[in-house]
Amino acid sequence: MNQQKVAILVDSGMDVPPDFVREHSIFVAPLRIIYKDHEYNDRLDITPEQIYERLHAEVPRTSLPDTGIVNGLFKRMAEEGYEKVLIITISSGLSGTHNLLRMMAQEHKELEYHMVDTKNIDIGGGLQAMLAARLIREGKSLEEVLDKLETSIKATRIYFCLDTLEYLAKGGRIGKVSALLGSVLKLRPVISCNAEGIYETVAKARGNAHALAKAISIVVSEAGKHLRFAIAVAYGSASAEAARVLEELKKLLPQCDQFLSTDVSPALSVHTGPGLIGIAVQALPA
Repeated sequence: MNQQKVAILVDSGMDVPPDFVREHSIFVAPLRIIYKDHEYNDRLDITPEQIYERLHAEVPRTSLPDTGIVNGLFKRMAEEGYEKVLIITISSGLSGTHNLLRMMAQEHKELEYHMVDTKNIDIGGGLQAMLAARLIREGKSLEEVLDKLETSIKATRIYFCLDTLEYLAKGGRIGKVSALLGSVLKLRPVISCNAEGIYETVAKARGNAHALAKAISIVVSEAGKHLRFAIAVAYGSASAEAARVLEELKKLLPQCDQFLSTDVSPALSVHTGPGLIGIAVQALPA
């Protein structure tokens, strides 16, 4: 039982592994996937595999969590005796989810809320929620948890390699000309989030294999800056490749405190398509 009565609320774009969510009683606000004929809640009633199966026919839109569902989550927290809620979200520079949850938290006066913008996405942000949950379970004060999260966020990065730029272009994340040039020249970017939490290209390579090798090299270099760190590999319809990458990283970084692997959410799958590999390196408290 959480003696501090501090709940943790995340959005589904953080991709905190479902087993961890259940173990630590984390509340999850699902993003929405919107097709022409139907709307789905991220991971609740649609899977990444179902997204990939339909991409050839329709690329859906993604949207902020449903306010009714979020209100229900806040009410559950109060009913379960929580007094405070730590709201940890994907980058406010990439989504309006952070501001939506903040505004809705203000309506629930029975809960003292604290906002954390991870400046990241996918498991790059999810690792911060996992760190917070562990620290709370260890009995750390909320002030100490917030302080350690702030330090970790500044030194945590995720690096994505995509099999195709087609879906980033369709979703308006990159220009169609850039996507076309990338396809013709077989250039593959390594994409990350900068200090403001905005997508940036940190490297380019000819072909998927070279791009992934570059991402691994960058991660190893980043990990070397920290006394303690965690590594996470996220994937979209590329579980075998993710397993290979994870094994390579284990050999290259035997001093790592924690390794984990997880699939990406349906919402992120919409924008990246199949074949995604993301590698996150998180600085941990010394």
